[in-house]
Amino acid sequence: MTAAQADLRIDRPSVEDGAALWRLAKESGTLDLNSSYSYLLWCRDFAATSAVARAQDGEPVGFVTGYVRPEDPRTLLVWQVAVDAAHRGRGLAAALLDGLTARVAAERPLTAVETTITPGNTASERLFTSYADRHGATVTREVLFDAGLFPDGPHDPEVLYRIGPLAF
Repeated sequence: MTAAQADLRIDRPSVEDGAALWRLAKESGTLDLNSSYSYLLWCRDFAATSAVARAQDGEPVGFVTGYVRPEDPRTLLVWQVAVDAAHRGRGLAAALLDGLTARVAAERPLTAVETTITPGNTASERLFTSYADRHGATVTREVLFDAGLFPDGPHDPEVLYRIGPLAF
């Protein structure tokens, strides 16, 4: 953690954090916003594979949500990453991602991280390619969900980034 992050604490989210995670996702301007209910469920059912950064007052200022893939239990799929605008540019998203994967790897074998990124989301592309560089892993990319699969109007394709092999 950098000096700019020293006043922050990274831990597991709780159900009480669901509303704050929903707000951070909404204010991100780039994430697909899910229902507030889904963030409450996420904080209940996937807290072990998610992380939240808290300010000194305990309020969430960033999060990473993820889950272990049922068909590939050595892979962590990172679903969403968001950082409050006032805390961006300080490496908080990278610290959250590193902290989360280290915690998950300490609890179970972890050899890969996956995420999807829409074309043109350079911040996410940089976050995940720099993660691969820090961990000496390669990145492969392929379209996971073509734009035509989305039933709710225009949507960019979701490109799967697979990072691995990882060794913890």
